[in-house]
Amino acid sequence: MKTEHLTCDYLVVGSGAVGMAFADVLLHETDATIVIVDKYAKPGGHWNLAYPFVTLHQPSAFYGVCSRELNRGVIDKCGLNEGLMGLASGQEVSAYFDAVMNETFLPSGRVQYFPLCEYKGSKQFSSLVNGKNYEVRIKKKIVDATYLNTSIPLTHTPSFTRDDDVAFTPVNTVTQHIAHYDNYVVIGGGKTGIDTCLWLLENRVAPANIHWVISRDAWLLNRKNTQPLDDFFFNTIGAQANQMEAIAGSQSIEDMFDKLAASGVLLRIDESVRPSMFHGATVSERELEALRTLSSVIRQGRVKHISKEALEFDGACWNMPDNALVIDCSASALTNLTIKPVFNGETITPQTVRAYQPVFSAALIAHVEAAYTDEKQKQYLTQVVPLPNRDIDWLPMTAAMLRNMKVWSEDEELRRWIHDCRLDGFSRIVHNVAKDDIEKLQVLGRLKGAAAPAMQKLMGYMHELKATGQL
Repeated sequence: MKTEHLTCDYLVVGSGAVGMAFADVLLHETDATIVIVDKYAKPGGHWNLAYPFVTLHQPSAFYGVCSRELNRGVIDKCGLNEGLMGLASGQEVSAYFDAVMNETFLPSGRVQYFPLCEYKGSKQFSSLVNGKNYEVRIKKKIVDATYLNTSIPLTHTPSFTRDDDVAFTPVNTVTQHIAHYDNYVVIGGGKTGIDTCLWLLENRVAPANIHWVISRDAWLLNRKNTQPLDDFFFNTIGAQANQMEAIAGSQSIEDMFDKLAASGVLLRIDESVRPSMFHGATVSERELEALRTLSSVIRQGRVKHISKEALEFDGACWNMPDNALVIDCSASALTNLTIKPVFNGETITPQTVRAYQPVFSAALIAHVEAAYTDEKQKQYLTQVVPLPNRDIDWLPMTAAMLRNMKVWSEDEELRRWIHDCRLDGFSRIVHNVAKDDIEKLQVLGRLKGAAAPAMQKLMGYMHELKATGQL
């Protein structure tokens, strides 16, 4: 089959949230031409295969692309997220990215989109439909927007084995298999497991009939502290001040986590269990209360094998309840924790440069590409914030984020861009503080005063961890 030749300034591999956020900034801040290649039939990446009741965990105001609003200013008036900014559903997110592509990108005349295509490397890709091959002449750079790969239960390979007669489903297809069971065994203590337990509770499954298998308890974030609204200033900016003071005033890593929990920065489901995991998941206080009604929580480590009679762990077994459906929520959200340089020759690899916000990070990286010419300066402005897994990973993540925030604050042009970026939000809250608002100014003063001591304390703790081989 004859190869078709294409020409563009940027080849973006992946039309998930990261690729879309990156391309959107290029489209609006440059006159570049863009080719976007993706294996899915529609933009949105893993959202194409998301479980039916999935929502964002943080406000929709932080998500999507810079040029188009997703949140619509909604405040939830009922449910477990009542009183907080709306959390877009998976269907809403998918429709949103489809609209961005068809109403903004393609009408520009500068974007060519190739869904259902597989990138082969060496500037070549092929159609998954008819096998047609394409080769791209790239004038500027390749953007690998697939590096932050997301694993989902529907397509991942579980780490456990199971007998064929076990009633089992990935969470993605649970609504098709939910009927006629007396008990539900949810495997996975992360965001997906939390969502599934809450969904079962909202569908009136009795707490006693939900059995939650948690290999590692997690530190969680209070969603009330993530609201980019002036009315939540004392929650959002106050939590940041509390965080800096907790770090600065701590005497050990364990003491630091205790102080973070005591000040409401971090939450945990069971106060008697010390978490060893941190993935950045958020919960509302009402969701936390609901999760605490679950009486059957199994903490025996990772599941090794599932039979109708028992869950088998290393050195332990747990007897399965009668007529139970096992729901797999064990896929790790992000599978690639290795850091690469964001700017490396002709390749740009978007990664998180601000914790918890991959789309803001992608947008900022695209702006740096568009607005700056010196490659060393681009690298300096986009140091990667490592993705967390263990509880102690919270330290290098926070230190890297503080470093970037300081660097950005010293660059007037970038500081102005962040203030105007829809995906940021918090800069406006700070800038909106009136000069005579003593209470808010005191919070900002606390935050500023504790930042440097907190950074010093984090560096000391990280040195200890590195000395013992833990980092």
